[in-house]
Amino acid sequence: MSERKFPVPGLRGFSRRELLLTAGGAATGAALGAGRAEAVLKLDITQGTIQPLPVALPDFVGAGAQDQELGRNITAVITNNLRRSGLFAPIDPQAFIEKIVNVDAPPRFQDWRVINAQGLVTGRVGRQPDGRFRTEFRLWDVFAGQQLTGQQYFTQPEHWRRIAHIISDQIYERLTGEKGYFDTRIVFIDETGPKDNRVKRLAIMDQDGANVRYLTRGDDLVLTPRFSPTNQEVAYMSYGRGDPRVLLLNIETGQREVVGDFPGMTFSPRFSPDGQRVIMSLQQGNQSNIFLMDLRSRRTTRLTDTPAIDTAPSFSPDGRYVAFESDRGGSQQIYIMNADGSGARRISFGQGRYSTPVWSPRGDVVAFTKQGAGSFAIGVMRTDGSGERILTEGFHNEGPTWAPNGRVLMFFRDPGGNAGPNLYTVDLTGYNEQRIPTPAYASDPAWSPLLS
Repeated sequence: MSERKFPVPGLRGFSRRELLLTAGGAATGAALGAGRAEAVLKLDITQGTIQPLPVALPDFVGAGAQDQELGRNITAVITNNLRRSGLFAPIDPQAFIEKIVNVDAPPRFQDWRVINAQGLVTGRVGRQPDGRFRTEFRLWDVFAGQQLTGQQYFTQPEHWRRIAHIISDQIYERLTGEKGYFDTRIVFIDETGPKDNRVKRLAIMDQDGANVRYLTRGDDLVLTPRFSPTNQEVAYMSYGRGDPRVLLLNIETGQREVVGDFPGMTFSPRFSPDGQRVIMSLQQGNQSNIFLMDLRSRRTTRLTDTPAIDTAPSFSPDGRYVAFESDRGGSQQIYIMNADGSGARRISFGQGRYSTPVWSPRGDVVAFTKQGAGSFAIGVMRTDGSGERILTEGFHNEGPTWAPNGRVLMFFRDPGGNAGPNLYTVDLTGYNEQRIPTPAYASDPAWSPLLS
């Protein structure tokens, strides 16, 4: 049995890289229990239409009232994560026949088959003498009568939501074969006040809208934050003292660093896949070109040189190519070029104007915003321009950002009038659109890598 120990840093965002396995120094995340025979339960998410998998999630058990409440809270977060993914259909607890009281004993599988549960998650929480609490879970294949996986975690009580997200990822990965995306964060622009005098603050939260924390005070206008692949830094635009500035913010320490003062910059820089460079567009007169800056040497290299507006660059996951938008052909379209600026080629050819291309973490498609006929759409296309699909349309949809597994997109929608923007997610099927709760209006989301 393995033990994972969570350190407690000065701020909330500790990383799974910091977890210590202490079971003799050789543990590798072994499953709880002995039975890990091959089971048949697997959700195929490569099909066009997906029937959500019925899963049962009884409340995690605990010895006392506090542990029982904590168990209910953890179960609620896991249930919400799985439901919002669109891939799972949590069963109403009122239908449960068996009451789970001993997670060490196999469940009565027949009782769960009767209610058509295909997956079953059982768990337990308990306080330790040193003040930590232990959370353990097991995932069962109901029809095969087998345990699929299980794990236990030791951490401080205030990190219970983080544990729930990690368990959600474990379940998601075991049942789909793909990495989950629940143990992640979103950085975004929090917007308050009247429409003609909005206060915009940089904020960060869990992917489900919980644990909101403000990173700037609202003194300066901030725009278009972007996560570093290392997950500890955010690059964003700040308009405060005249010219716009590009800032790097360390999320955990709060330390800020000015990358440079670039007059007329129109879009925030994005990081390269190795986190060592940023790519950005600089406005010069009526044109805008794309530049690459090495964060170590601060050397800047110009990648495009046209009398057009080239902007919104985004690296491919392997760092070999850059997608960007340009009006060099007469209208706003998406292009792809080599990382050195050579070989630019247009890939969007549909009706309307295309913008904000963002390369999928899988590397196979590019997300975009498309404007036409009074509507703003979020869509995807293959990197050669084929297979264009619109996932969602609205009055003003903009700013797509990918979950780290490349299956879900987050974006913001502004209905116009005196209202303000809100955050939404939609998956690659286009059928599972969800609004993400935020304390106020919110825009410009950026999804972090997995916290591991």
